[in-house]
Amino acid sequence: MVLSEPAPLRDLLRVPVGERIDLTAYDAAATPGGPAGKAAGLAATAALAPRLAGLQERLYASSTAGDRRRVLLVLQGMDTSGKGGTVKHVIGLFNPSGCRIHAFKAPTPEERNHPFLWRITRALPGPGEIGIFDRSHYEDVLIARVRELVPRRMLGRRYGQINRFEKSLAEDGVTVVKVFLHLSYEEQRDRLLERLDNPEKHWKFNPGDIEERALWPAYREAYEIALERCATDEAPWYLVPADRKWYRNWAISKLLLEHLEALDPAYPPGDFDMEECRARLLAT
Repeated sequence: MVLSEPAPLRDLLRVPVGERIDLTAYDAAATPGGPAGKAAGLAATAALAPRLAGLQERLYASSTAGDRRRVLLVLQGMDTSGKGGTVKHVIGLFNPSGCRIHAFKAPTPEERNHPFLWRITRALPGPGEIGIFDRSHYEDVLIARVRELVPRRMLGRRYGQINRFEKSLAEDGVTVVKVFLHLSYEEQRDRLLERLDNPEKHWKFNPGDIEERALWPAYREAYEIALERCATDEAPWYLVPADRKWYRNWAISKLLLEHLEALDPAYPPGDFDMEECRARLLAT
């Protein structure tokens, strides 16, 4: 009996292109394709580290020979869904010198004087790098929609601008991995309470989080629209259930591994005479 290979995780978690999205139909505590439990998940994530680090080194090395390819991980999700935790636990598996991490906050006065994609372009990873966006250009169709920060006609145009922007990135050698961290309403309350009850986490708590939580249905609708309108072949969305932190970390590590393996970067050959250099070294 020949056992079939498990489906790639990027097939299991990929948001379908061109279909309406109902986030209530997705279980935020599910573990599709994942290890059997927390202990196995932690071990599996740790086991991915050497392979991820090796592929990262090959990607960076190939850039020294003119390879323009790089990876951009975009993290979006409700408050407390684990964007910062992903940066800590997943990106920690890489060599930090080859990563470019950017957390997007409210636009500065300078940024507001430019088109909304201006600050995103300035933060993109260079050839050979792995870029990580903690929030991203999608804030400009999420909070902007919920808080009505721009006219609806302008908001509608932004989805098309985002799709054209991401297509141009793909054409320039950027592998865009967009992850929506799908958190449940109940789990968010528990995580906010944990921050409130622990003095060491008060710095992470903001009373404004309670006001934002009251807007949960509006944010859910905004995400559904963004996932539907901006899921493309060039830059697909991946929905990662985020109630279980161990699964979130494993899934995103696995998604990055699959994309890096698909790139299959190679060490560039040396452009020098190896034997001549060896002889010179031995003579010293």
